[in-house]
This record gives sequence, C-alpha cells and structure tokens, in this order.
Amino acid sequence: MPSKMFWPFTAAVLSLSAFLLLPGCTLSPTNPASSAPPVSVQVSGTGQVRIGATDQLKATVTNATNTAVTWQVNSVSGGNATTGTISASGLYTPPASLPTGNSVTITAVSVASPTASGSLTENILNPLPVVTSASTVGYGTTGTAYLIDVIGAGFVNGATVEVGGVSQSTTFVSATELNATYTSTTGQSGSILVAVDNPAPGASNSASVSTPLQQATATAAARFLDQTSFGPTTASIAQVQQVGLSAYLTQQFNTATTTLPDIPSPYPTQCATASYPCAESEWWQVALTGNDQLRQRVALALSEIWVTSTDTVPGEGMTPYMNLLANDAFGNYRTIMQDVTLSPAMGIYLNMLNSNKPATGQIANENYPRELMQLFTLGIDQLNADGSLETDSSGNPIPAYTEAEVEGFARAYTGWTFANANGSAPTKFPNNTNAWDYPMAAVEANHDTTTKTILSSVVLPAGQKAEEDLKTSLDTIFNHANVGPFVCRQLIQHLVSSNPSAAYVTRVAAVFANNGSGVRGDIKAVLTAILMDSEARSNDTNSTAVDGGHLREPELYITNVLRALNFASTDANPTTDYAYMSLSNYANNLNERPMRSGSVFNFFPPSYVIPATTLNAPEFDLENTASVILRLSLANALVNNQISGFTVDLSATSALGQLAASSPTQLVSTLNTLLMHGQMTAGMSTAIVNQITAITSNPAERVRVAIYLIISSSAYKIIN
Repeated sequence: MPSKMFWPFTAAVLSLSAFLLLPGCTLSPTNPASSAPPVSVQVSGTGQVRIGATDQLKATVTNATNTAVTWQVNSVSGGNATTGTISASGLYTPPASLPTGNSVTITAVSVASPTASGSLTENILNPLPVVTSASTVGYGTTGTAYLIDVIGAGFVNGATVEVGGVSQSTTFVSATELNATYTSTTGQSGSILVAVDNPAPGASNSASVSTPLQQATATAAARFLDQTSFGPTTASIAQVQQVGLSAYLTQQFNTATTTLPDIPSPYPTQCATASYPCAESEWWQVALTGNDQLRQRVALALSEIWVTSTDTVPGEGMTPYMNLLANDAFGNYRTIMQDVTLSPAMGIYLNMLNSNKPATGQIANENYPRELMQLFTLGIDQLNADGSLETDSSGNPIPAYTEAEVEGFARAYTGWTFANANGSAPTKFPNNTNAWDYPMAAVEANHDTTTKTILSSVVLPAGQKAEEDLKTSLDTIFNHANVGPFVCRQLIQHLVSSNPSAAYVTRVAAVFANNGSGVRGDIKAVLTAILMDSEARSNDTNSTAVDGGHLREPELYITNVLRALNFASTDANPTTDYAYMSLSNYANNLNERPMRSGSVFNFFPPSYVIPATTLNAPEFDLENTASVILRLSLANALVNNQISGFTVDLSATSALGQLAASSPTQLVSTLNTLLMHGQMTAGMSTAIVNQITAITSNPAERVRVAIYLIISSSAYKIIN
C-alpha cells in the first residue's frame, strides 16, 4: 500500500490520465521546434586571391531545405569597388588595388534563417606582373645611364624593374607602365634582360624580355631639346644624338652666358622714346641664336617666377636683370635670392629701392618682402615635401608666415638705393644715379636698426647693419622647408609638365635640400634631377604621348617654329639695328610680350586651373578665343614669310622642298621629328600626307601647307 506522502501525486496522475481518455482530448508539445537542430552556414574557398583574378566560394547550408544564401563583403551586400565584389553565385572579384589590411571578410547569409551565417577571411595578393615589351634610351654616351620604359600589365606601386636579376631605381607610372634608370658597365652594348618584381603580399616576378641598349633616337633628342632650349633644330638634334642627353647637359652647363648689351643713351632711333623695344629685340636674338640655350631657357623660367616688368622698369634696367638671371641659372638658389633682392630692376618694381627706415610707430614698405615670400620662395601656406598643402587637424591650410613677420622683413630691407655710377657705395639717400649694372648699395643712416622678428620667430638684434639684416633674413627664408617643393614644382611646370606627380616633386625637392654633397639649393643638380627624372623622360620611347606636358607659351611657340625652320634675318646688322623687335608685336597679340608682364603674378600664374575642370595648366590662362585665332594668323605669316625682318627657306630647292617633291610621306615624317618629336598620331599624319599629296605641281606649297597644318594644330601647341 502506498505511503500517504505519495497519495496526492498518484491521485493527480490518475486524474490527468482519466482526462486524456475523454473523447476529443489530446496533449500537444508546448515548443516542437526546440528539439530541431539550428540552421548553419559554412563558407569554403582558397582564402586568397590575386588582384586581376577571381575566387569561387561555396556556401554549405545545413538543417534547412532552402539552401540559398546572400553574399556580403565586409558586411556590404555584394561588396563594392574598395573591398571587391561578389556575385550571387559566390564568385569573388578583388578590388583594383589592395584594400586596407590586405584582406576582407566574405559572409554568406542564409535566406531561410537570416540570423544564420558563415564567414571566410580572403587575403588579397598583388597581381602577377606581365612584361610585354621594354625599350631603352641612353642619357649619355655608351656605358652611362639609360631610361628603361617597361610596358605590360599587373604592375603595382612599389614594383621594381630588374635588369639581369638586379633591381633598378624604378618609377611607377601606371598599372601598365614602369620607368627605371639603368647604368651600364663601361663599353656594354647589345641587349639586356628586363623583368618586373611586384612586392608582397604575394610577391612575384614576371618572365624576362630582351631589349637592346639604344642611344637617343632623333625623336627623343628633339623632345629633350623642347624642354631644354628654345626649340630643336636639325643640327641640335644631331648633336644630342651624337653625345647623349647627359653629355649635352654637361656641355650646356659649361657654355658661357650670352649677355644682352646695355642699351645706349640716348635711345637708338629704332626705339623711339622708350627703351623696352630695344631690350625685347636683344632678348629675342639671344633666345633664337645663343649657344647657351639651356641657360637662357632657365633664365626665362626664373624671370616668370621672379617677375619684373617694363611696365615699370625701363629697358636699360631690364637687360642687366635678364643677364643676372642667366648668369645665376646654374648656381645656387640662395645666390639668386641675394642678387635679385639687390637688383635695381627689382628694387624699382617692388619698391625696395629707396625704402627708408620708418618713423616711430610706422611701418616700412612691405611690397618686396611680401612678394619675396608669397611668389618667389615660400608660397602663402605651409607645404608638404611633395608640394601639396599641409593642413591642421581641421583640414585647414597653415599660413607660412604672418603679417607681423612681413613687417619685420620690411624694416630689415630698408636703406638700399642705387650705387654710384661707378658701382661704389653712395653717401646720400636716395641716390638717383640709375646705375643699373650694379647691385643696390646701403646707406646705413637710412636703415632701421631696431629689433625685428622675422620668419620662424628669428630675431634680428638691434644695431645690425643693413647687410647683416639682409643676410640673416634671406638665410632664414632660404632654409625654410617650403622653398624646395615650392620652387621645384614651378621649374618642372616651366620645363616639363604642368601637372607633375607628387612623387616627381618630392624627388626633385629632395635634391634641392641636398645635392648629394650636403649642399642646399644647387640649381644645376635640381635641373639635372628635373630633366633626367623618369617622369620627364617617360615619353621619349613612346610613339604616342601619354598625359603630361604643357602648353607652348607664345614666346616659345615663336622661337620653336623659327629655329626649326632655320630662319635667317634679312637685316645686315640685326644687333645694332634691333631687327628682332618685330617679333614682339606677334607675341603681344598672344598676350605675352617679353619682359612686360601686366602684374607680379606673371603672364600666367602657376596655380591657374582651366575653368570647369580640375586641370592645373598655367599657360592656358593666356588662351582665349581671340588668341586662338591670332595664333592661326601667326602660323600663316610664318610659313608665308610675312614676318618683318625674317625669312625661312621653304622653296622647292630647299631640303624640305626636295623631300616634298619626292615623298610627301617622308616630308611629314621629317617634320614630325623636328616639330613634334615623333608624337604625331597616325591619323594626323595620314590626313596631312593626303592633303599635300593632292598638291601636284608645287613642292614649296606642299611644304607650306604641311607646316601650317602642324603648327596650327592643337597637338603642336602642347609640349609633351
């Protein structure tokens, strides 16, 4: 018999059993799903993929009749361009470049149970590089430096070109092009084996291709001369081909300055009542005929940075100023700063000449010190090593100097006036001798000797002489970190490209900071770095130019055409008769009369951006509807010998005329090398050949039409 303590439980069970036996009564489980296994998703795949390839992933769904999934990359459905994309079938395509961390998380989410998912970490590797071709161009004579242009696919930033298994200094151009510099062994000739190594992750190398070592081709030489002279000629192209690019630079560095003569007083009759047309004539003659082509080309670039103008300075002041820039073109930038600061032309133009010490509580003339920093050395804001703006934590530019510092510099630059007529130091102030050929001299009684705070919180102590204040103030500016990138970018713009890459500017600015021997500001080293950089030489070996270059400013347009066509002056005494001044009228029509800028910001500011674009293209500031038409008129005048005082031989008996008679195709090919350094497109070449072939009876007319079609084209207007 059961114990009494179990009776209630037993009775309850019996009562429940009796209830369940009643008709229509059943007992269902309270949570039937609690006993079913959960849905799970597992993702499988290789776990790594190279850029340019794909990886097929698989999602396995268990415990669900619906096995469909949706795919995510880093929690984004389908992925995106930054992390890569994945199709509905699980085919993953990595992004074009490595994502942050070089890996992504790929997730498959169950359609039947969206809370169920599985993931896999996919490591992204650099692509396999493929080299399809390589070409070389020699910088110098056999046994020196070469530029290697490598074409292929799968190249990444950080890839290295190898020659014979040895890594070379390499510049990344794009995913399909690399440039490298290679120094051959003495006497080396024949071919070299070129390959490309991509870095980790997934470091890999390409198969090698063989390419011959080649000296400068005619087209490469012509392109180099477009950057280093006032225009290639048949003779100068042959010279560069013979000696090589490097040796040509050395020759030019060692060529003496061609100086502009002083303009006589009273003015020659050719200059009427103003001296600046005579100064312009002298400049044109030197640009067109001087042997020191690189020096004069750099002097032009410097004159468009350190701007003065015959709007304010008479011609007799401008000729010594241009000579100063030419003499300093291969020196040190600190020397340029010193010499320009004390130039009477600059002294007049920006008011440092006769700037007197101010009365107590007053400020000195700020024009020169402000422009010295803003336009000639630093720029307005702090710069990174690549010339880009340095910003604060809020993304705002950081000023490079303050108004108080400008005022300090202004007082430091007081007391300077014309030297005496023989160059000796004056005793009176102002000293109005117009001694243009000598640096300004200081009269200490008119120099502010109070304490001054200048750039970088440098303090000029009280009691210093004008020369002492000047030296410390210029040294302080010269040693500022902005000077290298600010100046180097502008020199690159004038000589090579309006839009140099950040890496290009960085490389050249590093040479400005240290020429390899601990010297800062070595312009010869800077010019070598600019002109020999792989970015400058990248189009030497291309049949069609890639993006780059800059618009031919009007002065260069005129000199390029005249030099290419072997012009001659029709004046028996072109120097004394100032026969070249007629060219200024044509340049003036195109908004660029030599040495006559309308403002201190030059004919075109370096920061000019073409409207409705983001393209920095300084010389395009001169381009408008009128100038486009006038350039066409100038092209017509050039080929039809309508330039007063000049002639070009385009007759049937000339070298070009004989080519035109025998082979229009060869004529266009020759002009392509001479005028466009081989970068005329096939379509343009064919169109010109067809046009001039139709001219059957007049070889001279064939020449004129071919040249006109080239020099009036948009393609010719760009130096690339």
